[in-house]
Amino acid sequence: MDVEVKTALISVSDKTGVVDFAKKLSAMGVKIISTGGTSNKLSDAGISVAGIESVTGFPEMMDGRVKTLHPKIHGGLLGLRDKAEHAAAMEKHNIEPIDLVCVNLYPFEQTIARGDCTLAEAIENIDIGGPSMLRSAAKNHKYVTVVTEPDQYGKVIEEMEKNDGAISEELRSDFARIAFGLTASYDAAISKYLNTKAGVEYPEKVSIAVKKEAELRYGENPHQSAAFYKLSSSGETSVSSGTLLAGGTPISFNNLLDTNAAFELVKEFAEPAAVVVKHLNPCGCAVDEDICLAYRKAYEGDVTSAFGSIVALNRKVDVELARTIMESYSRFGKSLGAAGFFAEVIIAPEFDADAVEIIRTLKAWGARVRLLETGPIDSGQIDGAEYDARCIIGGMLLQKRDLIGWEPDVLTYPTKARPSKEQLEDLRIAWLVGKHTKSNTIVLVKNKRVWGVGAGQMNRVESGLISFKRAGDEARGCAMASDAFFPFPDNVENAAKVGVNAIVQPGGSNKDDEVIAVADRHGIAMVFTGKRHFKH
Repeated sequence: MDVEVKTALISVSDKTGVVDFAKKLSAMGVKIISTGGTSNKLSDAGISVAGIESVTGFPEMMDGRVKTLHPKIHGGLLGLRDKAEHAAAMEKHNIEPIDLVCVNLYPFEQTIARGDCTLAEAIENIDIGGPSMLRSAAKNHKYVTVVTEPDQYGKVIEEMEKNDGAISEELRSDFARIAFGLTASYDAAISKYLNTKAGVEYPEKVSIAVKKEAELRYGENPHQSAAFYKLSSSGETSVSSGTLLAGGTPISFNNLLDTNAAFELVKEFAEPAAVVVKHLNPCGCAVDEDICLAYRKAYEGDVTSAFGSIVALNRKVDVELARTIMESYSRFGKSLGAAGFFAEVIIAPEFDADAVEIIRTLKAWGARVRLLETGPIDSGQIDGAEYDARCIIGGMLLQKRDLIGWEPDVLTYPTKARPSKEQLEDLRIAWLVGKHTKSNTIVLVKNKRVWGVGAGQMNRVESGLISFKRAGDEARGCAMASDAFFPFPDNVENAAKVGVNAIVQPGGSNKDDEVIAVADRHGIAMVFTGKRHFKH
C-alpha cells in the first residue's frame, strides 16, 4: 500500500541537504513541521514551516529538552489510520496525522570523541525526543515514513515524484528497519560511554554498535556469505580506519583478517619495519633504518610463504619501496628458490602517487593488489576500551585487548649469561612477533630480522622444530622467543643444538629451575618477561 505524504516533521542535527529536501517536499504540497535550529534554517531559505509549538500548543522548554514529547506528536505518528478507535481519538483531540518524520540524532559520539568533553556535555548530547519519534514512526511504518540519513532524501523524493506524492510500503518498511538499527546503535554508544566512565569493564548487558561498510564476496570459504562492519567510535589508526585506493580487486574476508594481523604487528615498532603475513601468522618481519632494507629482509625470511601474502609497512611507500616490493621475486626471491611472488594487500600509512603507478603497472599482479592507506600511525590513539570479542555458538567472549609490548623495566635475568645489547634488541623483536603469532609459538630473530617461526602447533617442541628447520644454518646465533613458559627443558636443549644463544620467555613454570640450569649449561642468556602472550 502506498501512502501519500501530506505532513512531514523535520528535525535534524546534521543539516546536510535538508534545505533542498524540504524545498522539494514543500513544492509537492507537503506541510512541514519543524523545531529549533532546523526550523530557523528552513525559514531562512524561504520555506513555509509550522513551528512545533503551533502543533502541540506548548513552547519548547527546559533548554529544548521538551519539545516533541507530546501526545499531538506521538499520536500523529502512532495512530492507526484504519482503526476506528484511533481515528476517533485523533479527531476528538485534534491530532493531525504525520506521514513522514525526518530526524537524525544529537551528535553524541562526535561529542564524546573530543578530548575536552565533560560528563555534563555528554549527558546533554543524549537525544531523547529524536529516538522516541524514530521508534514511534518506525513502529507505525504501515502509515509513516521514517527518514534518518541525508542519503535517503533522494530515494524519498524519487518515489514521491513517481507516485503522485506517495511512498511505497517497501521503502517505508526498509527505512523502519534502518531506524531501529540506528536507535539501537545510539543506545549502545551511550551505554559504552557510561560504563567506561563508571569503570565497569564487563557490564550486565553489552551491545556493540557497528555499521556495515561493505558486503564481501564471501567469507572464509565461497559457500559462506560475509560482510564488514566498522565500530563508529574508534579513533585508532587501523585496518578499519584505512582507505582502499582506487583499483585492485575488492577486498575479501580473509584479506581483512590477515591485513589486520599484519598491521597490528607492524604498529608495535617505532623504527622502520616491515611485516609479511600469511594465514594470520607472520612469515617475515624485520626492522632497519632503511624501510626498503626492512622490507627485503622481511620478504627473504620465508620467500615460499610470502607468495600471496599481506605486506604491512609503517612508513610511506615511495617509488623506491614500490619498486622493491614489485621486484621481490626477480631481485631476491628467485635465487632463494621461490616459485613466484605476489601480494594480496599492501598496507601502509601513505602511498606516493608515483609509487601507486609503479605498483599498478610494473607487474601484472599489481593491477589486482589491494592498497590500503591508513594515515599516520599515532601510538597515543590506541583504544584500550575496545573489546577483543570472539564468538562461540550461542554466545560471545569478551576480553581486554593484549596491549602489553616490550617492558624493559620489568624484565628479569635468571641465567648466569646476560644478553648483549644486540641480543636484547633481537629478543625484543622476537617477543613482539611472538605476541602476534598463533600459539604455541617459537620465533627466531637475528640482526633484527625473523629467520624462523613455528606457529599454532599443539605442542611447543614441535613449534621449535619448525622454526629451527625454517631458519636452517641461520639459527646459529639467533635470539629465540616463546609466547609462554617452558614446561620442560626440552625446548632449550633443542635450541642449544642449533646454536641459539639467547631466549626470552614469560617464566613461571614449575620447572623453571631445570630450564635455567640447562640454559646455564649451554651458556644461553635467558630473559623472563613475567607476561604470557597466548594467541588463539
